[in-house]
Amino acid sequence: MATAPRPRTSTRDPRELARRVTAWLGTRLPGAEAVGVTVPASNGMSSETLLFDIEHPEPPVLSCALRLAADPAAYTVFPEYDMARQYRTLRLVADRTDLPVPRVLWLEEDPEPLGAPFFVMERVAGRVPPDVMPYTYEGSWLQMASDAERAHLEAATVGLLARLHDQVPLKEAEFLTLPGKGDALRRHVTAQRAYYSWVVDGLARSPLIEAAFDRLEQLWPHEPGAPVLNWGDARIGNVVYDGFDPVAVLDWEMAAPAPREVDLGWTVYLHRFFHDLTVASGQRGLPDFLRRDRVEARYARLTGHTPRDMDFYTLYAALRHAIVMLRIAYRQAYFGEVALPADPDALILHHDSLRAMVQGSYWE
Repeated sequence: MATAPRPRTSTRDPRELARRVTAWLGTRLPGAEAVGVTVPASNGMSSETLLFDIEHPEPPVLSCALRLAADPAAYTVFPEYDMARQYRTLRLVADRTDLPVPRVLWLEEDPEPLGAPFFVMERVAGRVPPDVMPYTYEGSWLQMASDAERAHLEAATVGLLARLHDQVPLKEAEFLTLPGKGDALRRHVTAQRAYYSWVVDGLARSPLIEAAFDRLEQLWPHEPGAPVLNWGDARIGNVVYDGFDPVAVLDWEMAAPAPREVDLGWTVYLHRFFHDLTVASGQRGLPDFLRRDRVEARYARLTGHTPRDMDFYTLYAALRHAIVMLRIAYRQAYFGEVALPADPDALILHHDSLRAMVQGSYWE
């Protein structure tokens, strides 16, 4: 993790993007200029982010973040990028909850201006727990915080999930319903199976991922519970914090109706993913942060809903993450950044922990 080159995130020319953003902004806000257009080094593996300021006598906001659908030429992480869906989700959460989400300004569905659809939102100042190097590593601002400060951040973050799940009327989130048959959980897992099939189309399949799908069926909840709007990518790396308080909840591209535990399992496991990497590097990590038992207990106090079947949902989170990791590894091979090993499971960074979950030994 410390020495591997960061995977390529785009094939686009940043200077050309800056020119085109400025030209487009003038069509939405006559007389305005986009200044200081940058592509942050922390750009993710999925949709791209551009940052810029608006120079105008009466700008709607001063600082903006533009979320651009992934470059089709860059061996995308996901098969499609529905920017209108993300824009509508942000509007829904802003209108029906007290969660801090960025103010959305414009949606551009025409791919002509920048080569793909995009939307623009207000840029919120603050700091985000980093993925590279992980916030669990020595020297990160969160690792250097006090136990009390981390406990405050943890409590506030679990509170985001509780309020989201309780406050959004599910009927208003019907546009996010996943295709297929069965209840919300079955549709969610079916969508992941379809995603996995897309990832391995024409490539080596992963025996470990397929064993995890089989194990899911054995652990399937008897009563999954009523669905709620799930954030989807529910982790602290998608929150902007002012000090240790959340001020912006980001990245809604995986939002969908599902049982509450889908988000909870993702939150718990994604922290464990970074913690396990840190321990493997010889550091202590953050073993007492976002612990499963504490997250479950706080969520139950806030909502009155006691999380159930969390072995299933944390396994599901690890499985979903494994599919993404496999796609990113195949993407790196496509660009010549890595050589493919004989065993495709070796491409999954957390294969040991996923295998332990399949075997039922991870949480012992």
